[in-house]
Formats: sequence, structure tokens, C-alpha cells
Amino acid sequence: MPKSNYAKTEIGVEKSPSNVRRSLQMQVSENAVHSNGHKREEVQAEKGYCNDTKNYMYDESLGKQGHSTVCHQQPNGNGNTRTPKKGACREPDALRTPKSPRKKANNLSNQIQKWNPKDSSQILAVKAALHLSAVPTTVICREEELKKVLEFCKMCIEKKKVGSMYVCGCPGTGKSLLLEKVKFLSIEWAKEVGMPPPTSVVVNCTSLTNTSDIFSKILEQCQGKKKCSVNSSPFQELKSFLCEKKQSSAKKMTLLIIDEMDYLISKDQAVLYDLFRLPTFPNSHCMLIGISNAIDLTDRFLPKLQSLNCKPLVMTFRAYSKDQILKILQQRLMGLPCQIFQPEALELCARKVAAASGDMRKVLHVCRGAVEMLEAELTSGIHELDNISYEKSMTNGLNLPPERLTKQEINRVRIDHMARALAKTFRSAVVDTIQSLPRHQQIVLCSAVKFFRRRKKDATLGELNAAYLDFCKTTSMYPLTGPEFSSMCRVLSDQALLNLGQSREDRLRRVTLRVDEGDVNFALQGIRFFRNCLQ
Repeated sequence: MPKSNYAKTEIGVEKSPSNVRRSLQMQVSENAVHSNGHKREEVQAEKGYCNDTKNYMYDESLGKQGHSTVCHQQPNGNGNTRTPKKGACREPDALRTPKSPRKKANNLSNQIQKWNPKDSSQILAVKAALHLSAVPTTVICREEELKKVLEFCKMCIEKKKVGSMYVCGCPGTGKSLLLEKVKFLSIEWAKEVGMPPPTSVVVNCTSLTNTSDIFSKILEQCQGKKKCSVNSSPFQELKSFLCEKKQSSAKKMTLLIIDEMDYLISKDQAVLYDLFRLPTFPNSHCMLIGISNAIDLTDRFLPKLQSLNCKPLVMTFRAYSKDQILKILQQRLMGLPCQIFQPEALELCARKVAAASGDMRKVLHVCRGAVEMLEAELTSGIHELDNISYEKSMTNGLNLPPERLTKQEINRVRIDHMARALAKTFRSAVVDTIQSLPRHQQIVLCSAVKFFRRRKKDATLGELNAAYLDFCKTTSMYPLTGPEFSSMCRVLSDQALLNLGQSREDRLRRVTLRVDEGDVNFALQGIRFFRNCLQ
């Protein structure tokens, strides 16, 4: 046997020069830790550990530097040597390398983020997050509107000043949600500044049998009375309650929030006039905020408000844009432990609903429908993309690639699920009828939608013809003559798309839309010719 050039340890283990240097370096670093004058063996003896020799070596099989603890054999009473008990030479806990907390967190997050759409509890959690009853903690994409309405309430509370405001906008634009937040924030603000918080009364007019029941509903919440006295009407009793004389320090404001105010429209509009007059009575401590979808309610149905000195401030909510819809969806899905929707599927839903109506309630309904389609697909065991024609399903602009799906894509709400949910929500006989019309009849409908969007809800046939001519001029289309235009409008009236009134002259006949504006937008937005005109 040739002599080894390697040095030997105390128990005969050969060590290479590199291992010897590494061992010396580790011993020097350990002695630096115990630099208080005690030797390392003495410290270990005090802690109850045996006197061992540390051999730090490079483990080629593991590819990393490790250490092995070799214990001296200790003599027993008979002079023989004995091996220490198993575990007696275990390394101290203080010298062990602890597990990384970051690795623990990553392992834990991987376990939490495991999405299983076949689990009914997880599916229910997703549906609950997309339900209308799930109220978000913060109101996003309506910061400016929230600031203005809250400033109005703060001014009324601080200065003991009455006032009224009318909040209007398309359905599903966050009006009711924002007013609920304003009610909470105004109470919290009053407590912070040391002022008496306002009494909040919220009434939804859809629950009323008669329009005059609104005053009884308000009194019931203010006083807890279900029946009024026989001698006075509910309005007179409410007026006496809201105009009761109090000292300025003890004066407590009352915030009246009347939702769906357009349900109170009647022949003489007496109920609406009485409501808006409540803040103007002497000694009144009432703040009135009305909510409605009708943008022109105060101008068209209540023209006398200006002369009665009770015209309210008007706040208009615009329809949500595509980016705003995506932001709100991300806020709702943020609380879920994993990603359920493909980003492309959410973008498709946001684009189509924003182009049709901007209704956030419809967005949530479509997303819930897409989740249900994924659930039904996995239950039936079908995992292939459907060959959906976006021309037929009303979702033009994207082509579904016929690529093979991965397991992760199968378990997520994909773009084909969202396309079917959109088609199911917006598909109707009206949409089919509009799409099958000749081009000029579609132009008449598009002109009517644009005309009624910025003005009143009805017009004469002559005014609609002028809007049609402007549309044709903008799009470089050759317009039809006046008699041909009148004939087209009669055809659209026969198909229940327009409503034509009676008059001796055709140009003076009143015209109104008989279909929803969203159906017209959704039917024509896939056609490139109308895409920019409907913006």
C-alpha cells in the first residue's frame, strides 16, 4: 500500500489538505463565538453535551458542505471502551441551522392556493364573492362622487343647514352602494368631531304599494310608529316631526335616502314635490338625497322645483368603463386564495358589458354564469374547447385557438365559458331581429339610440330624420329619401322596435324606442361599421 499524503484524524479518518483547511476555518469561527475565555469543550460540558470532535467535510453525493459529529469512545469501569448512547452526541439546538421561514410560508401558500373546482365549498366561495349581496369594504372607481356627496352631508351636519341632492345614472353604476357608504361615513365623522350623529332613514320605493305610503315608511323608521293619528295625514305628521323646534346644540339632523325615486312618479307629482319641500320648511333638520335611474327626472317631471326654491343638487353617475369593471372584479376576487378566471376571460366580459350598458350587476351575473358552466363541464367530464363562432355568440373580436388544454386551464374559467355566459345573458329575440335588419334600418336604430341618449326620450319623425342624415354624412353613406325613411320607420314599428304616434303629417309623428338601448348596442357592436358610432 502506498503511503497516503493525507493527514489522519484522531480516529484514523483521512482528510485531504482542503478538508483540513476547511476544518480549521470552521473551528476558528466556532472559537470566535465563544470568545469569553471559556473553551468550547467546557461550554459543551456545562450544557450536558459530550466531548466530540467536529469534522466538517464536503459531501460530494449531496453537493454541499455538511458536518458529521464523531464521539470519542469513553472507557467504562472494567477498562473497556463503551460507545455513547444513541442521541447522546446530538448537536445542540442552538448550533443547528433552522428551517427558513420563507420556505415554510411558500409551502403553506402552495397548500392554500390549490384550487379544486370540484370542491363545492370553493365553488360556493367564488359565487358568494360575485354576488350582489357581497358588499365591498371600499368603494372604488367612484372616489370623486363619494367625496362630493360626503362633503354635502358634512356641510349640512356642521352648519345645521338643510339641503337636497338628486343622484342619478344608469342601472348598476354604484349609486345605492355609494349612499350606504356615505351614511356610515357621515355618522363616523360626526362622532369624531364631537357632533350629534344624524338619524339615517333609507327607504326603497320598490317596496311601496302606493306612492303616498312613502311618508308612513319614513315615520315608521323615525318614530317606530306603524300607524299615524287619525286627525293628521302622514305627510303632516312627518313635517311636524322634522320641523320640531330644538336648541341649536341639541339639534340632530335627519338624513333621508330615498332609493328608486322614479317609482313615485304620478300624474300630478304631488308626492315628489312634497318630498323635495321637506328641507325648505322653517326649522327643518332634514337632508334629502334621492336616487333614481332617470337622468331628467327633476327637469322633465318636476319643472316647478325652481320656482318653489327647492331645486336639488344633481349628481350624475356615468356607466362603468372597461378598465373600471376590471378593477372592481379584481377587488372582489382578491379575497379568494387562488386565480379562478383567465385574465382574457375577465377582459372579454368587461369589454362586452361596458360596450352594451356598463352595468356592474350584469357583469357579476355573467361571471357567476361562467363559473356555473365550468362546474357543469367538470361534472360531466367534458374538457374540450367548444367551437364557438363569435359571430353567432355575439362576442366578435377574438378567435379561440384550437390548442390542447393543460390541467390548470381545465380547472379555470376560460374564455369559452365567458363567451357562452355572455351570449346567454344578452341573447334574445330582439338582438336576433336587429342583427337581421338591412343596413339602413340598423342606421335608423343607431341614430335613435344616439339621439335619445343625449336628449329627451321621444322625438318627432322629422328630428329623427335629421339625426339619420347626420349619421349618414359622418359615415359617408348615401341616405334614403324622406318617403323611404318614413317607410323604414313604419317597418321598424311593425317589428316592435320603434313606437310611432299619430299625426296628420309624417314628420310630426312622435317616435320612441320600444327596445332597450343595451340590446341595440350589443347587437350592433360586433359590426365594424357601428363600432365607433356607438361610443
